[in-house]
Amino acid sequence: MYIMDIFLQVLFCSLIGGAFSLVGGIILAFTNKGRSFATYATAFAAGALLAAAFVDMLPEALEGSDDPHPILLYAMGGLVFFFLLEGTINWFHNHSHKVRKTHPVVPMIVLGDTIHNFIDGVAIAAGFLISPASGIIVTLAVAVHELPQEIGDFAIMLDKGVKRSKVLLLNILSSLATTVAAVIFFVIGSNVDISLAPLIAVVAGFFIYIAATDIIPTIHQDEQKKEVLKKSALLVLGLVLVSFMITQLHSVIDEHSGHEHEHSHSHAETCLEDEHEEHDDHEHE
Repeated sequence: MYIMDIFLQVLFCSLIGGAFSLVGGIILAFTNKGRSFATYATAFAAGALLAAAFVDMLPEALEGSDDPHPILLYAMGGLVFFFLLEGTINWFHNHSHKVRKTHPVVPMIVLGDTIHNFIDGVAIAAGFLISPASGIIVTLAVAVHELPQEIGDFAIMLDKGVKRSKVLLLNILSSLATTVAAVIFFVIGSNVDISLAPLIAVVAGFFIYIAATDIIPTIHQDEQKKEVLKKSALLVLGLVLVSFMITQLHSVIDEHSGHEHEHSHSHAETCLEDEHEEHDDHEHE
């Protein structure tokens, strides 16, 4: 019953995370007021991702391993892997654009976004395999990061002449990859006795890569000093706020979940003892 409750939380959070990430794109598609918001949301997302990686994911991975060195290597490997993955997607995008007369950017955006959403689903599953609190934190970090990214995707496809209804449909279908990946990897992780520490470390590497290479450099590229200060403040705010939420959620949710798990376990033991007593009475008669 406890595992089923967590499974339902994974399903719910992955759906909510995907839906929340579409909010900014929908606002942009129907009001054309999302681009300026995206720049500030992106800076906040960088802080949220770093907090999730360094305050939640990496400590959990290190706690589940006797030797810290392999965990740090897995985190570095995750960072390098996603660097190569993003470079490959960008190479295909640029190469196909040079070869073909028709602009291929729309299918490439959908493909890249689907792969990204699938990885987000794996991250959410990994978080919930640690604990409900970690799952919620990872879902929050994913949603905050995906919000400005979806705004960018919506803007590009609208600029290329894709109808608003089709843009919305493509992004909804793409966001379902998050739920599919979260469910698959949670079921596998719940039924296969393997160490979660390497997977958690890889996810932490993914978060660090997104924040440190995709977001933070764009903050420094802004020519207006006032804007740089605003975005830097938002990054620190995201870092502090999410770090605080991590400690609070772990203290509240994990304690509550632990009590429920112990209660369900003791209840199952009581039922089993009752069955044994009834069986012994029956034999005695």
